[in-house]
Amino acid sequence: MLIGSGGREHALAWKLAQSPSCDTLFAAPGNPGIAEEAELVALNTADHTAVIAFCAGHDIGLVVVGPEAPLVDGLGDSLRDAGIPVFGPNQKAAQLEGSKGFTKDMCAAANIPTAGYKRHDSKASALAGLDEFQPPYVIKADGLAAGKGVIIAENRAEAQAAIEDMFGGGFGDAGAAVVLEEFMTGEEASFFALTDGRDVVAFGSAQDHKRVGDGDTGPNTGGMGAYSPAPVLAQALQDEVMERIIRPTVAYMAAQEMPYSGVLFAGLMLTDEGPKLIEYNARFGDPECQVLMSRFQGDLVALMFAVATENLSTAPSPSFSPDTALTVVMAAQGYPGTPQKGGAISIDYVTQAKVFHAGTAEKDGQLVANGGRVLNVTAMGHNVTEAQRNAYAAIEAIDFPTGFYRRDIGWREVEREAAL
Repeated sequence: MLIGSGGREHALAWKLAQSPSCDTLFAAPGNPGIAEEAELVALNTADHTAVIAFCAGHDIGLVVVGPEAPLVDGLGDSLRDAGIPVFGPNQKAAQLEGSKGFTKDMCAAANIPTAGYKRHDSKASALAGLDEFQPPYVIKADGLAAGKGVIIAENRAEAQAAIEDMFGGGFGDAGAAVVLEEFMTGEEASFFALTDGRDVVAFGSAQDHKRVGDGDTGPNTGGMGAYSPAPVLAQALQDEVMERIIRPTVAYMAAQEMPYSGVLFAGLMLTDEGPKLIEYNARFGDPECQVLMSRFQGDLVALMFAVATENLSTAPSPSFSPDTALTVVMAAQGYPGTPQKGGAISIDYVTQAKVFHAGTAEKDGQLVANGGRVLNVTAMGHNVTEAQRNAYAAIEAIDFPTGFYRRDIGWREVEREAAL
């Protein structure tokens, strides 16, 4: 059974359903796209007893938890206590995403390269703490904020306003504490690894586009597009990330008796001093998952089951297509603020790409927008330039009048490829 309802989960359902190890796939709650791959179940996934009862009644051999909130809520613990294998960390281990302060303290204890920081649990303390940093200021809500809890303030006034907003409830419970960080310069990249708490294997790279507008302008979003692999994260750098960031993290968590099991998603800054950790996520990225799954060539169920049962060392190494996958997010007007829901969508004539549903619903037989990020149009190519061309050609065949999208996903690598 797959837990979740977004574009990441549609990509996972699509790949899980292809697995020879999977005979029946359920998804809770799913979406119209996921319904093409799995049988949807109307479960309240916050009700752990109901989830366990469904698993017991339907002979579920593996639960894959897509989003972060159920992991931070302890669904992994409940399932494991009931003897049900689960892909995703337990509650304490999920603090790597659930608390940015926890992760920064872990980096300090394990000597993992990251930005300098200070934690603050009151507005007065955080405002005074700005004296220790130089602009631009990086202010992070400590808890889960759906990918929008990071503010980069160009001056003191903006930083003070961000702190006021966080402690004033603008980010809900996530802003009850904040982390102030030094600003790092460099190019961002995403790196993924699978671990069963002891063994670790790399699981690909990607580059995300967080800003809502072309040229990386406007407010941060949950991600407007991505491509994989990320050539900027060369093999030597990946090896360095594994040895200096990923493996020390797994070892530290095991030593603290909160072993991490699942996917570790490291957001990295490639600085002049080498790769540094920006933050961890306790699940696959969205939309990075869409491009990773498009390239992954193995049996995903068997691999995830090996992770869930502490048998990763016996599983085949992950295999990926050498080609590039690129995804463009089509969002509803108003995103990342209040999105316009209910807009009609037609994707009947898309043939040269896979369209993953992120925020869709069916109303009177019509596919409609039901969230901020609505569709993930994902295409393959021999390089980023070709994958980008194929993805945007597919978008031309989609009728979504109340949607919008960035027109430059992959622009950095396209420029580098043009210069070769």
